[in-house]
Amino acid sequence: MTYVENLWLFFLLLTGIIAVPGMDMVFVLANTLAGGRRAGLAATFGMMAGGACHTLFGAFAVAGLTRLIPAVSGPMLIIGSAYMIWIGVSLARSSIVIGSVDSGAARSSGRVFIQAVVTCLLNPKAWLFILAVYPQFLKPAFGPLWPQALAMGLMTVLVQLTVYGGLALAAARGRDAIVSKPTLTIWTGRVAGVVLVAIAAYMFLRGWNEL
Repeated sequence: MTYVENLWLFFLLLTGIIAVPGMDMVFVLANTLAGGRRAGLAATFGMMAGGACHTLFGAFAVAGLTRLIPAVSGPMLIIGSAYMIWIGVSLARSSIVIGSVDSGAARSSGRVFIQAVVTCLLNPKAWLFILAVYPQFLKPAFGPLWPQALAMGLMTVLVQLTVYGGLALAAARGRDAIVSKPTLTIWTGRVAGVVLVAIAAYMFLRGWNEL
């Protein structure tokens, strides 16, 4: 397999894992519905920052921390899943009502960005992808690892921008259509929270089994 073929295969796997509905996607959607397009894009950029950190970790893991992977994978899944369950429960118990985006949105966008980074970093699906896939595509046979990691990192953030950013823009337009229906918004947030808890609970059990 050539290096170009290697990158294309990674791109296909990456696109599949990001496009499949999961915690990151639910987080972007929930924040867009709650805070509008600006909040949705802030969540998207936070996910992109988290994706860049994942790539950095993947490069370090392949370069010299492969012995550490079996020891940290289970605890990381448990910690990440527990955090996602907490967010999901908060959403499920909340009463999100869509309102107009006012001048205070810029500061709240910063909070959304930070929480998105933490959410992405603790997302079990992302860690499973890194631990299972990165060692198969970062190979010394293709040259130094850092240029390979840079290419994979750029792919990651661009796919996240396309998928999550597109979702945020689409949800923002839908948000304007349902701004006068608070009951629908409340139940949308609660359902998203229940879905988040269900996904996180499944990943928690997987992490527990790996201990």
